[in-house]
Amino acid sequence: MKRYFQCFFIVSVFFLASNVSGYEQFPEKGVTEKSDRLLSAHAKSIPNIVTERSPYLPDFSYAGYKNGNTSLPSVDGKIFNVTDYGAIAGDGKDDSKSVLKALEAAKAFDGPVVVKFPAGRFILSEILYIDRSDFAIQGVGLETTLFYPRPLRLLDTPPQLLELSEYLILNDKRQRERANNIDLPFSLYAWTGGYLWVRVPGARGKAYLKEYDRPTDVLANVIGGVRGKLSVKVDDVRRLRVGDVIKLEWYNVEGRNSSLLKELYGDPTRFSTIGSHHWTNANRALVTQVTKILAMDGDQLQLADPLLIDANRDWKPKLVRWEHLENVSLSDFTLEFPNGVYIAHHVEEGYNGIYLEGVYDGFVRNIEIINADSGILTDDIANVTLEDITTSGPHRAHYTVHMGSVYNVLAKRVRVENTAEHPLSFNTYAVKSVYKDCEVLSYPILDQHSGANHQNLFDNIRVHLPLLDENRTYPLFGGGGASYWKPSHGRFSTLYNIEVITREEPHTDHVVTLKGPRDGVQSRLIGIHGTSPLEIQYGPDAYMEQINQKPRYTSLYDLQLKERQK
Repeated sequence: MKRYFQCFFIVSVFFLASNVSGYEQFPEKGVTEKSDRLLSAHAKSIPNIVTERSPYLPDFSYAGYKNGNTSLPSVDGKIFNVTDYGAIAGDGKDDSKSVLKALEAAKAFDGPVVVKFPAGRFILSEILYIDRSDFAIQGVGLETTLFYPRPLRLLDTPPQLLELSEYLILNDKRQRERANNIDLPFSLYAWTGGYLWVRVPGARGKAYLKEYDRPTDVLANVIGGVRGKLSVKVDDVRRLRVGDVIKLEWYNVEGRNSSLLKELYGDPTRFSTIGSHHWTNANRALVTQVTKILAMDGDQLQLADPLLIDANRDWKPKLVRWEHLENVSLSDFTLEFPNGVYIAHHVEEGYNGIYLEGVYDGFVRNIEIINADSGILTDDIANVTLEDITTSGPHRAHYTVHMGSVYNVLAKRVRVENTAEHPLSFNTYAVKSVYKDCEVLSYPILDQHSGANHQNLFDNIRVHLPLLDENRTYPLFGGGGASYWKPSHGRFSTLYNIEVITREEPHTDHVVTLKGPRDGVQSRLIGIHGTSPLEIQYGPDAYMEQINQKPRYTSLYDLQLKERQK
C-alpha cells in the first residue's frame, strides 16, 4: 500500500493567466524572418511534448471519416421517401410499418440509397436495421423527429443479443445497491442495442462466451513493424491486395506477466493490479487496429495509419479479415424518447438511439437525442465521424456518445446538456479515438472505462462543474469499468486543452482539485485550465504540462492533422 501511494502522482500548480487566445495555425513553408521570430517568441506557449516530440505522444490526426483526410460528404443516392410508403408526419399514428417498407425497398436497390424523412414527427416502435453498405437515413434537419414511445425491453429479444443474455445469467450480473434496496439483473440494453441499428448481416456481434468464439480468417502473419511507422512486413502476401481494409491483431499468449501487458501498461510495479480478462483467453486478440493497405512492395505493406504498437513476434501479430459495412450515414434529425423512470445504473429499459456495429468510413451528423438511456453506442467500428451531436432532456442517461471497441473514431462537437452516468466515455478496446470540441454542462466525467483502452484523446473540451462542497474536489477524470478489466486505461491516453468552468467565485486561494484514476498509467495532461486555480491528482507516472494555462493551439488533433498534411 505504501508503494501504491508513493507512485500516485500529484501535481499542484496555481493559476496563471494565459496571454494567448484564439486558434492559430502553423505558418506555411517559406515564412518571412519576422514570422519566424514571432513564432519563436511564442514557443513557450507551445507544449514541449509537441515541439520536442518527447516523451511519446501518439498522432491522433488519423481519427475520423477517411482518416481525417476529407470533410464529410453530402449524401447522394436514390431517394426513398417514407411518405411514399404511407408514413404521415404528425397524425399521431405509428409509422413503423410504412417506414419498414421504405427501408426494405431501399435495401433491394442496387446502388447508393437514401431513406428520407421530411419535416414533422414520426412515431416508431420497431428497430430500423441497416445491414448493407452505401446506405443513408436522412431527415431535413432537427425539425424531423423520430419519436419512440416504447423501450427496447418491450420488443422481442434480437437474436444477436441471446449470447449477452446467457452471459449475464451465467455470471449473475446484477446491480446491487444496498443503500437503495436495489438488487436487480442487468438489462440487455445497458450498453448494447438501439432503434437505429447498423450491423453486418450474420455477424456475431460483441463476443462474451468462449464457446461461441469463431476462428479468425488469418490473411498473413506480421513479422516486422515499429510503433508509429506506416509499414509492416508480412510472411505471405498471396491473400492481400492494395485497397483491402484489414484488422491487425495482437495476442497475449504469455499470461498475467506478459510483455504485451508491459507494453500496454508499463512497469507493473507502478500500479495495483491488472484484471484477469487480460489473460484468461489467449485466443482472443487483446489489441486491435483497423487499417487499409495503401501499397505493397514485396513483403512490405504501406498502411493508411501508423502502427499502434510494435509487431513483436511474442504477441503473435496477424492480419485478419474484417467483415464490415462502408459509406453508411445517419444525419439531420431528432431522436426523442419519453422521460422514462430512472431505476438504476445497468438497469436501463432500452431507450437507446443509435447502435453502430461493423462500420468503416461512415458518419453520424447533426443529430439531437432527447431522453435517451444511451444516445449513440458503438462496437467494432473504425474511421467513423460523429459530428454535431446534442443530447438533452430531463431523463438521466447511462451513455450519451459512447466509444467501445472502436479505432480511429472522431466525436466532434458533442454537446451534453443532460445528466449521464458516463457523459463522454472511452470504453473497452477503444483505441486511437478522439472527443474534440465538446461541451458537458451537467456533472461532467471524462470517463476512461477500463478494458485495454489506450492512446485516446480528449481534445478541446469545456466542462461545467456543479457547485462544490468545502473540500473543492471533483472526480472529472474518474474511470469506470469492472475490476476484471482494470486498469482504467493504458499508456499515452491524452487530455489536451480542457477548460473547467466552476461555479465558485474565482480566487487565487480557492484551489479546485480534479481527481483522476489512481491506476490510469502514463497519461498526458496538457493545458488543463479554468476559471479557478486547479490541482490535479492523477497517476501513476502522469506527464503534465501547462496546467492552469491555456495552450497556444486550441486543438491537438487539428495541430497534428495540419502538420501531417503539409
